[in-house]
Amino acid sequence: MTPDARRHDQQGRGEVRYLAADPRTIRVVPLDSLTAIYHRASGITHLVASPVPELLAALDEPRTVRSLLDHLAREYELGDADPVALGERLTELEAAGLVRRA
Repeated sequence: MTPDARRHDQQGRGEVRYLAADPRTIRVVPLDSLTAIYHRASGITHLVASPVPELLAALDEPRTVRSLLDHLAREYELGDADPVALGERLTELEAAGLVRRA
């Protein structure tokens, strides 16, 4: 297991909780199959596809990688539920300012 995979696996066991950015700091606009997310602090508009809007909606309360994955599995049919991949997406969303650590 790579160091990144170990780190995300540890996050899945409750070490790190994630929360969507404060709704006052972003503007979300669905556009057919894409979603535009304007991040006020940076002035950047992100064009994203599924599962990003679903991830942000699920992060309305602090969740670990594992609890987020469990929540998503209850809401959607997940064929490839991978906590490492989810942790990597959360890291990308955190870098973009759309997710923060709680």
